[in-house]
Amino acid sequence: MHLTYKPLNSPNPNYHSHGPSSHSFNSNPNPHPPGLLILPLNLLSPPKRHRSVLFASNNRGGSQIAVANNGKLPVIVPPSPSYDYRRFQNAKNVDVSTLGNLCVDIVLNVPELPPPSFHERQAFMDRLASSPPNKKYWEAGGNCNMAIAAARLGLSCVSIGHVGNEIYGKFLLDVLHDEGIGMVEMSNSTDVVNSSSASIETLLCWVLVDPLQRHGFCSRADFSKEPAFHWMSTLSREVKLAIRNSKVLFCNGYGFDELSPSLLLSAVEYAVDVGTSIFFDPGPRGKSLSTGTTEEQRALDQFLRMSDVLLLTSDEAESLTGLGDPILAGEEFLKRGIRTKWVIIKMGCHGSILITKSHIACAPAFKVDVIDTVGCGDSFVAAVAYGYIHNMPLVNTLMIANAVGAATAMGCGAGRNVATLENVKDLLKSSNTNQDTKFWADVLGKNAVAQEVTCLSHITNGNGNQNHLNHVPYEKVASELLPKLEHPHIPGNVPA
Repeated sequence: MHLTYKPLNSPNPNYHSHGPSSHSFNSNPNPHPPGLLILPLNLLSPPKRHRSVLFASNNRGGSQIAVANNGKLPVIVPPSPSYDYRRFQNAKNVDVSTLGNLCVDIVLNVPELPPPSFHERQAFMDRLASSPPNKKYWEAGGNCNMAIAAARLGLSCVSIGHVGNEIYGKFLLDVLHDEGIGMVEMSNSTDVVNSSSASIETLLCWVLVDPLQRHGFCSRADFSKEPAFHWMSTLSREVKLAIRNSKVLFCNGYGFDELSPSLLLSAVEYAVDVGTSIFFDPGPRGKSLSTGTTEEQRALDQFLRMSDVLLLTSDEAESLTGLGDPILAGEEFLKRGIRTKWVIIKMGCHGSILITKSHIACAPAFKVDVIDTVGCGDSFVAAVAYGYIHNMPLVNTLMIANAVGAATAMGCGAGRNVATLENVKDLLKSSNTNQDTKFWADVLGKNAVAQEVTCLSHITNGNGNQNHLNHVPYEKVASELLPKLEHPHIPGNVPA
């Protein structure tokens, strides 16, 4: 097959000017949130083995985490020789840490998507990799999408994962740096020594778009029985410190493509031990994990039971519970869960539903001209974390999450193209939502639910009483959200 590299129809204008040393892209008017500063560590006379590093410090008294650009050992550098680590051990000065799933997306238009055959797909990817395209086609992918969207909402963020010592790893670190996001390297020297050079390279994901704007994805993780970074076996002290210092740890199903189930489980167990809230989005991988190896099934079960917040599409919820009704599926996750507080079901163009043991909230989606849906779910999660950390009312959380997801859909691709704060505010001001009253009446009318139900709507005639239904006026919620977004860097506290 002849492959033609060309940009998408609505390219990011910064694709063509951004390189590993460029800092021209800056959608966030304040790329360094108050809780997270990024400085060159060479100002602090680092060990000679660190050629170039990112230095993430917390200016509210937290520890300072340095990560080598060459992908070698991260180090912890205290602010002063007399720094007392005991002050830091119970602090939660980072809002969100993401675990694994760091990759570089290579976004290309192709005449047709890869064939379904395993061997044909592998040959297809090998042809792509044989002549790497220009940097203008590169974009930060995976959990970078969530971290970037969260940082633009004013949350302090750290990415925990692995990048290699090559041009792609350097590119990814530069993008995170420009967006004000810290990075903690997961590997240690023993891991690196005992692994092959190819297996420690930054993971690439080829995002392929055909003339009908359909997407296909392929990476080297698709063609191996083991996770891409299966050689990582333990959580380092630095990784544990980052998890301990975070209010929220976000993981998704694609993390299983990179990290072993046992390593992911150890991260969940440690987060529980240190009181860090766990967000989990199984994504399309949830179904395959549920029928995968014994280790995968056990790890998936633990994620579903031990996470504080679960996020799924309606199809994903049905595949894991066997229940087509989103509310019943959400209630089933709550019954199975040990720590589960929220279950959020994404209903596509209709909106989203948030289910707790005592409450159900629903909010319609925003009407926008959809350019590309890649990264919408990741952006949605970022806004849910924002609402969770700031103890916002449930319907307010759904409204801002729907807005951030929709704002991302208006752009092309993910990474640096996810929602900007200005676009989110413009959407909230527009009040242009998909008011499909019949759809919500059908969803809510199927069950005589015991919980109180709150619906975001343009109805202004007060509360209803069927199924404990309360209508919350859109204008009321928007008037509460917009002032917060004018000053997004105000610290929040997770709910008890």
